[in-house]
Amino acid sequence: MTTSNISESLDHPPHVAGVLNYLADRNERPVSYTYQPPAGVPLRTGNYVKHTMPIYDGRAIADRISLDQQGFAVKHHLTKIANFYDETEVRSIYYPEVERLVKESIGAVRVLVFDHNVRCREKMKQGAKNISEPVKVAHNDYTLKSGPQRVRDLLPDEVEALLKNRFAFINVWRPISVEPVQESPLAVCDAQSMALEDFVRHVLKYRDRDGEVYSVAYNPNHKWYYLPQQRKDEVLLLKCYDSDNRAARFTAHSAFADPTSPPDAPSRESIEARTIAFFAP
Repeated sequence: MTTSNISESLDHPPHVAGVLNYLADRNERPVSYTYQPPAGVPLRTGNYVKHTMPIYDGRAIADRISLDQQGFAVKHHLTKIANFYDETEVRSIYYPEVERLVKESIGAVRVLVFDHNVRCREKMKQGAKNISEPVKVAHNDYTLKSGPQRVRDLLPDEVEALLKNRFAFINVWRPISVEPVQESPLAVCDAQSMALEDFVRHVLKYRDRDGEVYSVAYNPNHKWYYLPQQRKDEVLLLKCYDSDNRAARFTAHSAFADPTSPPDAPSRESIEARTIAFFAP
């Protein structure tokens, strides 16, 4: 990836100065356990450092960006979902909606939604099940190794044929409250402003296997964007892996504290659906 990026041609100032958490040492290899580790082993490793970065208004460039160049895209999308906290409704109604959206947006021949996360810090604190809080660390969900491995895990009977052609992991991220997002909005980094060396392998320890994500090391060339007061009908598509090395393969994303949000802003409520998109030969 090159360090040239679309933001160089913009004449507007940064929308906000946001604090982002980066991995402090790109030579470190963090490890996180998804369960209680053996005695004496830390639950997670990795030292992170705060950097204040300009975070631009993504709406200003929405008509000039693409998943294959910048690694993210902004779409207008209406949903028929009434309750995003109802997992049955999400899987039966929202999953097909997302599959159609991604397929139409990128020209894939097949799209599979295989997972989703609902996030709300306040509901999680109250003990709601299957609810997470926003992740305020710069990261990417897949690595050069774990992208193909995830296809093997999910579609073992088809994997040999599927891996012969291009495939990509696209996250579909949206607010789920009627109120626009104020607390912990999502920022995403222009993939063209990132270098492969910025992505650091981070091992996830499960009881039966090891997974991998990327933590992200600081690079002053990074150009970050978000949608201020993002609405429920505004969807972010995020490229988390692409088998085609001619396109943007990864990008970083992170929640952050928007300094323009009021201190009593309601907790952000959002959903991210994880998809695999398969392309024709």
